[in-house]
Amino acid sequence: MVTLRLEPMTDEQYERYRARAEEDYARNIADSGAMPLPEAREKSRADYQRLLPDGLATEGHRLWTAYDGADEVGLLWLHVEQKSDGPHAFGYDFEVREDLRRRGYGRAMIQAAEQVCRELGVVSIGLNVFGFNAGARALYEEMGFEVTSVQMRKPLR
Repeated sequence: MVTLRLEPMTDEQYERYRARAEEDYARNIADSGAMPLPEAREKSRADYQRLLPDGLATEGHRLWTAYDGADEVGLLWLHVEQKSDGPHAFGYDFEVREDLRRRGYGRAMIQAAEQVCRELGVVSIGLNVFGFNAGARALYEEMGFEVTSVQMRKPLR
């Protein structure tokens, strides 16, 4: 069993995260076939600027670093928004360090996120997963996430 704790992301951790996150997101968009990499890079830059205009201080957004002991094992980014039936969360990023994947950290991080959300009275947690990410999709389904929409495409060349 993995023991994991979430700590608020520091400014230094956030700077490291942002330095690579926009490019990672752009590559995922392009790898999904949604758009070519140059357009994906512009979309990624615009999305991050829109979602986190004040970085860690952006209202409603919470970013944590996940630790196993003193070791950084991943990160979590949640946005909590009030709706008519209560607060809802959206997980913009759940990330486990690549060399530690498939060891239970993703499951533990989701459980930690669920605990935080319960403490905040959150009604539901949503997220997006790229279709090609079969491992993440399987984990999310095992953890009780349900498909709410499916976007499809057919390449013609």
